[in-house]
Amino acid sequence: MKKLLTALLLAPALALASGATLHLDKAPDVQGDKAALQSGAKTFINYCMNCHGLSYARYNRLTELGLSEQQVKDNLLFTAEKIGEPMRVAARPAEQKQWFGAAPPDLSLIARSRASEAGSGADWLYTYLRSFYRDDKRPTGWNNTVFENVGMPHVLWESQGQQVLNKDHKLELAVPGTLSAAAYDKQVAELVGFLVWVAEPGAAFRKQLGFGVLGFLVVLFAVAYPMKKAYWKDVR
Repeated sequence: MKKLLTALLLAPALALASGATLHLDKAPDVQGDKAALQSGAKTFINYCMNCHGLSYARYNRLTELGLSEQQVKDNLLFTAEKIGEPMRVAARPAEQKQWFGAAPPDLSLIARSRASEAGSGADWLYTYLRSFYRDDKRPTGWNNTVFENVGMPHVLWESQGQQVLNKDHKLELAVPGTLSAAAYDKQVAELVGFLVWVAEPGAAFRKQLGFGVLGFLVVLFAVAYPMKKAYWKDVR
């Protein structure tokens, strides 16, 4: 019994210790750059939405990124007929499970659900999408240093190129892609930025409202404190 209690008490510490070995690169913050978010939306719809949906978001929310409804319809509306429909994939979950062994997850909240002590969800996604490498032992031919034995193939490999693990178990580029390393990192940062935005489109307004409330409280305190002193000055 004593050993069991000791194991239970040490379990959280061991879990933290094992999680601490994961190094995540800091994702660039592009939330204030609508052009970058538009580019991220384009990358997601062209490369990711074949398998992953954003069922908690609707196409018309993309107008909040500075796009007109006509631009969304002409360039981004591929899996629905109306701009007010959710951003779902065309394939049925049952069919995806038959093809891939498991239905690819919806990514509406992935940037929030992947947050951990090692870093934010944006950091996890940014590192993950830059950490694929060739592995002939895997069914898809790809593996990932952040998500070992992942079932997802590297859909952006033409842009990044093909990485391999060297003898020191470090990633190195074996076959260059169509983009330079810096350009690929920028593409991934924009894609991750879009996923962060779509997980909480109202985040910017919420933060602005929070600063406004704090400012109001400061002004209220500046007025209320002198009133309090004046009211209680004759009370001993």
